[in-house]
Amino acid sequence: MVRQRGFTLIELMVTVVIISILAAIAIPSYRDYVIRGALPEAFSILAGHRVKMEQFFQDNRTYADACDEGTVATTPAATERFTFACESDATTYTITASGNDGSPALGFAFTIDEANNRATTGVPDGWTDSDDCWVVRKDGSC
Repeated sequence: MVRQRGFTLIELMVTVVIISILAAIAIPSYRDYVIRGALPEAFSILAGHRVKMEQFFQDNRTYADACDEGTVATTPAATERFTFACESDATTYTITASGNDGSPALGFAFTIDEANNRATTGVPDGWTDSDDCWVVRKDGSC
C-alpha cells in the first residue's frame, strides 16, 4: 500500500483562516505604531520653535514679525511629514504643525502658543483630539 504525502484541503484552509485572523489584528496595530512614530517629529520642532520665539521676545519685547524670514524665529521649514505655520502679533503667537499628504501624519494638526498651551486641533478619523495636549494615541491620551 502506497501512502500519499502532503496536506489535505482542510489543513490548508485552517492555515489560511489562522493567518487571516492574525493579519486582521496585526496590520491595524502596525499602522497605528507607524503613525505614533511619526508624531514626535512635530512635537520636537514645535517645542524648539517656541524657544526661538521666546528668544525673539527677549530681544525685541514683542512677538510681532517674529516669524518673518531672517529672524531667529523664522517659521520652521516643512519636513517630509509636516508643514508649519506661524502667526504672531505684539503679545501672542501660535505655531501650527499640519500633517502632509502621503505621510502617516496626514490629518493631524498640533499647536503651541506663548503660554505653552499645547493642543491637538486636527486628527484623522478614529482618533480623539484634545485641547489640553498633543495626542499620541487613538483614545486621545497624551
